[in-house]
Amino acid sequence: MPTPLSILGIESSCDDSAAAVVRFSGSSAAMLSNVVHGQSKLHADFGGVVPEIAARAHAEVLDHCILQAIKEAQTDLASIDAIAVTAGPGLIGGVMSGVMMAKGLAVGLGKPLIGVNHLAGHALTPKLTDDLAFPYLMLLVSGGHCQFLVVHGADQFERLGGTIDDAPGEAFDKTARILGLPQPGGPSVEAMAKDGDAKRFRLPRPLLDRAGMDMSFSGLKTAVLRTRDQIALPGGDLRQGDVADLCAGFQAAVTDVLAEKTRRALQVYLDLAPATPALAVAGGVAANGAIRAALSSLAADHGVAFTAPPLALCTDNAAMIAYAGGLLFQAGHQDDMTLQARPRWPLDTSQAAMLGSGKKGPKA
Repeated sequence: MPTPLSILGIESSCDDSAAAVVRFSGSSAAMLSNVVHGQSKLHADFGGVVPEIAARAHAEVLDHCILQAIKEAQTDLASIDAIAVTAGPGLIGGVMSGVMMAKGLAVGLGKPLIGVNHLAGHALTPKLTDDLAFPYLMLLVSGGHCQFLVVHGADQFERLGGTIDDAPGEAFDKTARILGLPQPGGPSVEAMAKDGDAKRFRLPRPLLDRAGMDMSFSGLKTAVLRTRDQIALPGGDLRQGDVADLCAGFQAAVTDVLAEKTRRALQVYLDLAPATPALAVAGGVAANGAIRAALSSLAADHGVAFTAPPLALCTDNAAMIAYAGGLLFQAGHQDDMTLQARPRWPLDTSQAAMLGSGKKGPKA
């Protein structure tokens, strides 16, 4: 029998403080706990996440999240074999909070430290939940990122394409703000869209006329803004039905773009002749029912298995960080106290950055 390996995961890249324990037994893994402390109420009045507020909140609650995760896993800190932490990409203040907490625990407990790419956590979640075989095609679609990845291994990712500007989650949040809906925008827009007419407004499907798998959602968001201004009542208010129709039209446009680009990515992926082909979707926007349904139908049409993690594992969480960290640790990876928080950290470093670069490195 293989010796069990318990990994404590810590996540603080945006506005969710999280801790989890994942236990490995050979090649299999089980999630023993997954604690998430959200900050939605702290940011509600600002129409989006305020980095400074988020960083302070992480510093205040991360220790409580860790203790709760340890308790729910029915273990103790001394029994943890290694500590995995999101080291980027993300809001730098939040990432620093998690990294410093992990370093303190690693030194105090004398445990190994593993820095994990937040995007890798999302990309590997379907392997945790469904034990997918490598390679599989991943659509990572969240508030800050959107890209197609062929996941060849725990630390081997091949990017096929992605967004050249706004991520879909960001577009959902901005659309909600434009229409006066509460944050986070994704659930608000989806709820309103259920009662709307998706065909009433002719909203664009950006880059569908361009070959390849790159996407753009900035223009779609602008189209929603212009349409709102055209139909607004005197004083700027909107009728409830108009808001529902705009939400439905926006959601349909995003779904159409993601479905068509996924179809193209599947063609490239299937050319690799994977033994057990699979399409997976992860990230916060993967919780959207309309998008899930479209991708599931597309996979069925191509005879490919479709996997979407449970909703609780679509959004930011620490179980995915513990799992990714455990895979890296088993492969011999370990960090020391020089581990740095990184606001930018592309998964596929063999390709040019899609969103440009700066003093802190490639964005994506």
